[in-house]
Amino acid sequence: MTLPFDPPHLLIVVGDFYAHIAEELVAGATEAIKAVNGTYDVIKVPGAFEIPAVIAHADRATHRPAGRHYDGYVALGCVIRGETSHYDYVCGESARALMELSVEGLPIGYGILTVENEAQALVRAKRDQKNKGKDAVVACLTMLSVKRRLNMGGV
Repeated sequence: MTLPFDPPHLLIVVGDFYAHIAEELVAGATEAIKAVNGTYDVIKVPGAFEIPAVIAHADRATHRPAGRHYDGYVALGCVIRGETSHYDYVCGESARALMELSVEGLPIGYGILTVENEAQALVRAKRDQKNKGKDAVVACLTMLSVKRRLNMGGV
């Protein structure tokens, strides 16, 4: 991917509930960021539900003198359906909160797997398969590019 702007500095926020899956997602994401000479920080949180709050806090911190500036955000994690409705709440609310942040203008790549079982998660997490960590970085960079073009008066 060729970027029409300087290499970005991104924040990866990863729900670490399924650590082995999270590690694969982060590995794919960091490879994609390095491929465009970007830099990144990683913050681990307990699960998908906590990801939007950390992104919101990080964005607010960028407006403070000592705060770290991020050009965009990558949300990674995994929610596997269980026997209760907990899955529906976690998936729905984390996606809704991330969409609200995105609509407010934050470039966010969504890489939270919502799957029925661990086998599905592994296929979507492993770097030699459908790694969604990489895809989330590509989405973030695309949204960052669109935002910058629109802010400069272009389409």
